[in-house]
Amino acid sequence: MADSRDEPLVLGIETSCDETGVGVVRGTTLLADAVASSVDEHARFGGVVPEVASRAHLEAMVPTIDRALKEAGVSARDLDGIAVTAGPGLAGALLVGVSAAKAYAYALGKPLYGVNHLASHICVDQLEHGALPEPTMALLVSGGHSSLLLSTDITSDVRPLGATIDDAAGEAFDKIARVLNLGFPGGPVIDRYAREGDPNAIAFPRGLTGPRDAAYDFSFSGLKTAVARWIEAKRAAGEEVPVRDVSASFQEAVVDVLTRKAVRACKDEGVDHLMIGGGVAANSRLRALAQERCEAAGIRLRVPRPKLCTDNGAMVAALGAEMVARNRAASDWDLSADSSLPVTEPHVPGQGHPHGHDHVHEVSKENLYS
Repeated sequence: MADSRDEPLVLGIETSCDETGVGVVRGTTLLADAVASSVDEHARFGGVVPEVASRAHLEAMVPTIDRALKEAGVSARDLDGIAVTAGPGLAGALLVGVSAAKAYAYALGKPLYGVNHLASHICVDQLEHGALPEPTMALLVSGGHSSLLLSTDITSDVRPLGATIDDAAGEAFDKIARVLNLGFPGGPVIDRYAREGDPNAIAFPRGLTGPRDAAYDFSFSGLKTAVARWIEAKRAAGEEVPVRDVSASFQEAVVDVLTRKAVRACKDEGVDHLMIGGGVAANSRLRALAQERCEAAGIRLRVPRPKLCTDNGAMVAALGAEMVARNRAASDWDLSADSSLPVTEPHVPGQGHPHGHDHVHEVSKENLYS
């Protein structure tokens, strides 16, 4: 049996939005997952403020890295590489993470891997359910993305089948929660209220599900508007808004479309595995309906535990470890953040050496990690 210490030990840094995540992974084993969230700082604005997020990442970066290494019980010198989210995401927030990763990688003489945020959300499932089948269908549902992706090699071949053309599912949850005065973020609180409501109480529309609509694209703008107008009409008539029923009916409309399209994509592409990731994958009704529909279609469903669905450093480390294991080229030192990095680029490789860092010269590390 192979010694687990032979598997790549990688630290991952995630700063695409409002979570400063640092994870440490050895192969497909999670050693540490440290997160510093700035969600409370954004709550009073009703959404994420990019400048606030960037400053929070600056303050949290070094302490969170220290915490992750301590939790993993490893030294920074032991690492085989450092991975970081290069995009997509908020430009300023990404720059903080990329700059930190480059500094640590250079000081330690370690290879640097700039990886894709969306591909990382797929790869994180390996930490819980083992190696990803090839191919795997992935439904990623988060605050900024609702995507259907087909992956035949998570390090080099991820093909988009469908995406959000306006509001993503997570955005719709936040906006409806705001209309209902439930606070921010909207996903968890609507999920809680929906458990006590009737999902069939109100017939809200299912966007882009007509025979002539794009089979795999998503649109939640019309649903969001329909729900908001329904609530406004109730209030204008002086009637009480049934928050639980509205939450349940709205949530059902979202997860109905997501799961219906995901299962259809699996059937059309002949794929018998569906992986669901992203923050909205923590939604209890999405998990339940996906399981029900996958079982009926003979599809195996893989969903990481809720903590691994939200943005975290573990997912970045997982993809970085896969890059090392498959001998993918590391990134060059001129790696920069790309807020619109396409998912077809799982990572940003270097142009030179196979490992990208043969040109690294040792720097003084007397006072660096022991």
